[in-house]
Amino acid sequence: MSDIVPIHTAEVPTPAGHYSQGIACGDLVFVSGQLPVLDGGDHSLAQEGFEPQARRAFANLLAVLKAGGAAPRDVLRVTVYLSDVADWPSCNAIYAEFFGDSRPARTIVPVGPLHYGYRIEVDAIARRR
Repeated sequence: MSDIVPIHTAEVPTPAGHYSQGIACGDLVFVSGQLPVLDGGDHSLAQEGFEPQARRAFANLLAVLKAGGAAPRDVLRVTVYLSDVADWPSCNAIYAEFFGDSRPARTIVPVGPLHYGYRIEVDAIARRR
């Protein structure tokens, strides 16, 4: 059985809870839910609109993927949690920007309020190269 290796990158704030930014196991990378938290745990984006939050959440996701040895083309599945389903069209457009020609399996889940008042959280599963 493959070793379970925690993934950590300084490009994403250190988790405030008891979890890893991501986990690598064998040829898979599992990225924990990424909120649009800025460097140093700055939560000021919670007061901004959806688009800056979504761009930062996806940037955080890609930073953890990179630290785990994966790229957008390696992503197998993404789950997006939205606190307001009205943000779906903007989310879809920003998602397409970040993933380009890649089209991983995806689920968008409308949820209640997210931590710190954020409007989006994303997680992913990818393969490592």
